[in-house]
Amino acid sequence: MHALIRTEDDHVWGVCPTMEGLYGDPERGTYELRGWVPEGAGVREGLLGESVWLVPADDERDRSPWEHPERAEHAEYREHDAWLLADAEAVRATGDLVLSGEDDHMGPPESHRGPVRLHDGRRWLGSCEEFTRVQPAPRPRPPFVLRGLVPGEQLRAALEKGTRRALELEQVELELRDRRGEPLTSLLMWGRVAGWRPSALGPEPTDQTHQLDQTDLISLVDLELDGTFHHPVPAWARPVWERWLTGPPEEPAAWAGLDTRLRAAWHDLVRERACRRTFRDRPAGATYELDGRHVTDEPGLWLALGEAVNGPGGYFGGNFGALHDCLGGFFGFTAPGTLIWRDSAVARTHLSRLLSPEGEPYDLFASMLSALAEDGMRVVEA
Repeated sequence: MHALIRTEDDHVWGVCPTMEGLYGDPERGTYELRGWVPEGAGVREGLLGESVWLVPADDERDRSPWEHPERAEHAEYREHDAWLLADAEAVRATGDLVLSGEDDHMGPPESHRGPVRLHDGRRWLGSCEEFTRVQPAPRPRPPFVLRGLVPGEQLRAALEKGTRRALELEQVELELRDRRGEPLTSLLMWGRVAGWRPSALGPEPTDQTHQLDQTDLISLVDLELDGTFHHPVPAWARPVWERWLTGPPEEPAAWAGLDTRLRAAWHDLVRERACRRTFRDRPAGATYELDGRHVTDEPGLWLALGEAVNGPGGYFGGNFGALHDCLGGFFGFTAPGTLIWRDSAVARTHLSRLLSPEGEPYDLFASMLSALAEDGMRVVEA
């Protein structure tokens, strides 16, 4: 059963077994990159990748910084930091490049209209002379309906009252649980009751229905909320979410056949579930085994490491700050320990020549070995 919770005081408005409208299209930014010059294989129309970085340049003394690429590697040359465009798509790739995608929490610098260079974390895609944002037309959102909701007393009273103020739920949290009843994740939204009706999942009407009062009739309701999630679930991630809502995986590497974008969505739920669990640390001196056959991208690296320490669907960090915390205890590991990394050559091949957000070359594989060793996890490559 999923729960609708008032964030102000954790009051449970109600619980329900199912819902509609959970998946949709998140807000996306659209950008036009004028004077686009591709690099290497360039860009084709369609999905570019789970993460595309835009690296701006702001030196007014030289409006063509990419004629001197060595300058782009120095942060002091740029007034603004690089920013992330997630789930990036090339809407138009001929002539001026048009991109759409989900901005990171900061988004692009408002003042920047100058040159920008793009990369996908592995290779440079190209550069432009002028960057501008295009305001897309607003998209209608499907209604969000909680089916078969058992309303709490306060929600029941609000529905009976029916005034605009009574139906304003303000900020609420939708807590999602899997079929085993274990907490999986939660979503925040600003909600208002747009409508409700007795649920088809409720009791069948009888000849005595007219004798029942309104309280009895709304024992189960279909509740429609007029509001949007702060971070909606993209439709493309639906297969991953529906898989996890059935329960955690019982076999390791259930994510192996997914592409990078879906692996990242899988890891998001691994992390969210981990935040709601208590881990039992193994004793110091334990040995862990990492199956490295599928470590071909960064999400795969964190997923394989999490399963090495905590079993199928396990979590053990998603960035180096989180990894440091996990190695400190309370996440299944007690230092010192040994990690046997099977097929480590796969990760070495795929993760040794990457680009940082600012476009500087770095070796993720070597950085991982160093971070593990520094916090008491000795790595044996096999």
